Amino acid sequence: MKTAMAIAAHPDDIEFMMAGTLLLLQKAGYETHYMNLSSGHCGSLEYDADTTRTIRLRESQQAAEILSAHFHPPLCHDLEIMYDLSTLRRLAAIIREVKPGIVLTHAPVDYMEDHTNTCRLAVTATFARGMPNFTSVPSQPAESYDCTLYHAMPHGLRDGLRRRVMAGAFVNTTSIHEVKREALKAHQSQQHWLNASQNMNAYVQTMEDFSREVGQLSEKFTHAEGWRRHLHYGFCGPEDDPLQDLGNDYLINEAYEQYLEKDY
Repeated sequence: MKTAMAIAAHPDDIEFMMAGTLLLLQKAGYETHYMNLSSGHCGSLEYDADTTRTIRLRESQQAAEILSAHFHPPLCHDLEIMYDLSTLRRLAAIIREVKPGIVLTHAPVDYMEDHTNTCRLAVTATFARGMPNFTSVPSQPAESYDCTLYHAMPHGLRDGLRRRVMAGAFVNTTSIHEVKREALKAHQSQQHWLNASQNMNAYVQTMEDFSREVGQLSEKFTHAEGWRRHLHYGFCGPEDDPLQDLGNDYLINEAYEQYLEKDY
């Protein structure tokens, strides 16, 4: 069976920028997997770290169930996602066990380091899938196969220096938007926290605003998620683009493709 895996930093990151694509891939016949590297234990002004971790684990499991995706428990805590060997070995073991043909992860440059480091870990762990001399923890056999990586839009649709980020392709999430919305609502503990920490008064509405804005950028879809495809070396063939399995719900941004060929 074809397999797709979303690897994000915190509980609710998948729901903001990746869940619609994961749902459509499942409808297209993919087995789907859901993983946040962090427990989210800092995401509260009301509860201590242990209580918050327990609450957010339960919320993530509920969200994964709504998305009908296989759940993988976190490896780290908030602000402790580091690009280090220990975390890399553990994530590599999960990649080797799941064998995803598609990996969905964060943008290479985002507004906070947990997102950026998750991206780096996901890329390297996937790259190492066929390297028998790289030891995963626990040990899993290496296996070479094609895997295509896609980077989601950064939070706020801008990089850490406030620059607009152009999507390389758009996925039409209109048909499954309500399911994506319900999955995000499973993270009930985050409404108060994000209001206090990021002035995000309307938690679910913020996701909807992002998806509508990306839809407008597509000039075709009402709700959409944007993606940029990782360079193929060490991962797959140069023309591999398995999100095309989504048919008419997938739209390549020709302006982005032309930008890639621009001389500097």
